[in-house]
Amino acid sequence: MRRLELRDFLNYKFLSKLEYSPDGRHAAFVVSSPDIDGNGYKSDIHLLDVRSEKTFQLTSGGDAGSFIWLDGETILFPALRKQSDRDSAARGEKLTVFNKIGIRGGEAAEYFRVPYDVTEIKKIDDKSFALLCSCHPEDPDFTRMDGTERSEAYRRIEENRDYEVLDELPFWSNGDGFTNKKRSRLFIYNPDRGTAEAVTDGLTDVSGMNVRDGKVVYIANRYENKLELTPGVFLYDTATGGTAVELEQDKLRVSFADFFRDGYIISGSDMKEYGLGQYDSFYTLRDGKPEIFCRPDEEIGTCTGSDCRYGEGTSLKVCDGEIYYTTADHTQNALRRITPEGELETVVRMRDTVDGFDIHGGTIIYYGLGAKYLHEIFRLEDGEPRRLTDYNTALLSDIELNQPQPIVTRGSRESVEGFILKPVGFEPGEKYPAALHIHGGPRTAFGDSYFHEAHLWSSRGYFVLFCNPCGSDGRGEEFADIRGKYGTEDFDDLMTFTDGCIEKYPEIDESRLAVTGGSYGGFMTNWIIGHTNRFCCAVSQRGIASWISMFGTTDIGYYFTPDQIAAASWDDHERLWRHSPLKYADRASTPTLFIHSEEDYRCWLAEGLQMFTALKYHGVEARLCMFRGENHELSRSGKPAHRIRRLEEIINWFDRYCKK
Repeated sequence: MRRLELRDFLNYKFLSKLEYSPDGRHAAFVVSSPDIDGNGYKSDIHLLDVRSEKTFQLTSGGDAGSFIWLDGETILFPALRKQSDRDSAARGEKLTVFNKIGIRGGEAAEYFRVPYDVTEIKKIDDKSFALLCSCHPEDPDFTRMDGTERSEAYRRIEENRDYEVLDELPFWSNGDGFTNKKRSRLFIYNPDRGTAEAVTDGLTDVSGMNVRDGKVVYIANRYENKLELTPGVFLYDTATGGTAVELEQDKLRVSFADFFRDGYIISGSDMKEYGLGQYDSFYTLRDGKPEIFCRPDEEIGTCTGSDCRYGEGTSLKVCDGEIYYTTADHTQNALRRITPEGELETVVRMRDTVDGFDIHGGTIIYYGLGAKYLHEIFRLEDGEPRRLTDYNTALLSDIELNQPQPIVTRGSRESVEGFILKPVGFEPGEKYPAALHIHGGPRTAFGDSYFHEAHLWSSRGYFVLFCNPCGSDGRGEEFADIRGKYGTEDFDDLMTFTDGCIEKYPEIDESRLAVTGGSYGGFMTNWIIGHTNRFCCAVSQRGIASWISMFGTTDIGYYFTPDQIAAASWDDHERLWRHSPLKYADRASTPTLFIHSEEDYRCWLAEGLQMFTALKYHGVEARLCMFRGENHELSRSGKPAHRIRRLEEIINWFDRYCKK
């Protein structure tokens, strides 16, 4: 057996988009893997024969990251296969080409193309598709241009790259860049006519849709100047071309809508009790009136965290009059079912994750990962999972991995649940350094699901400590609600958890403790170094330094900050400052590495720069590593070369101070 190495993740296979064929005989899914040569990821569609349980690769271009089923024998997927199309896209032309391929083999063939960036497609019937397209009012229509006009349009696109015009909120979005005046619009495309007709106007943003019987139910938010968080629900009828309002805007924060019985089911929240963080309830919707159908006290569509995912999958689905969704349940994971009567049941609850699932004929298949294994596909049989694939088991078969050990300590509200991952080669009585790992969110949760970086630190001789302090998911809304309390009870929970780990494992060397975390974990790392000197080093990743600057510079700041801190600069400036790590940076003495991405618009680069400057100003050892071309998702889906460099920076910083 060997120890895990940093670059082992380059061999991992990430599964996503698992979906049954209409006849249930096959399931298609996407397999993605890091491509270090191209410094990106290659994705292809694979098939599972449900009866024989054999899998095979359907596409081979490395560019098939999504798909839909046209019928039981044919799959449709977007990809630019022609060099001329790739060249046009590189010059700024918006274009999506859909290709179809039979599951029995053969080459993919172009089916249709549209002059838009399509982000989602659903088949309405044999003659039409619903498309969600990212649009801007100034996007040129290249389909109507001759050669001279196209050259001029390309010139204007290149010229406009030099500046942005901002006149609304939000003006940018993490992962999407500048979004001012951009909207996700609904189009209906007819391949026979070769036309895409807009359903929504240029100021309406569509965030989700479902189709049935020639109709499209969709969630949309029309806004000017400032986006509010309460979209409406609308119905478009392809037969009449008419649109009906099913739920007016400004009623609920709606995140999901689908057909249900003779009406609709939506998930959403009135945000009256717990603000933005209030968990969604399920509502039936008839005649414009939402009525509570089921109110789970948990986050819908989540699971415990991991840095070994790429792509998306179904985490909420309406099927045969029932509703299925995934959720984190304490440090475990669950797939829930809501019956036609509105009763909540647990289909399966386990330590391993359900990252995406589908259902056909009552049979559930899903893909997930565990503490010591990566993505595979499973089928639930009598409530127990049975593995159907073998994409990653051989990769880890010769690597020594420790099983995270659960530990429960006292907390400021309730007990704190967490884990200790022992060093590889652990010997009782020996002394080892340790790293406290803090999750993001704060409304996420750690389980013992696979974390490459945690196992890597373990392989390098570190204890890894990780837990779910108050503010985390998995324990209900009361436990998760820390509005106006950032840096208080959650800080206490983390410190008492660290104390509990040291008490349980005296092999942890208290003089060689490190702390790290990203996003909320970065905020808390920034907070910790200003409130204790018990850690010999820290690595703060994509964190918040000041709620004052967070409010005005980030994509969610203008609504997230007043909700979470219960203040804005104009009504309680001191409260914002009191909960800002930057206020206490003059007290810090912990050597700190800051890792930030230039295009992180969730916790903008300015946050890292402020903390770095403060520590340097006060004579504290500090280093900042900034990644160009990356955003808030660097550690999870960043370019492979950047993920390698990030981990090298962290390990070198830990070793420098913890292995003296």
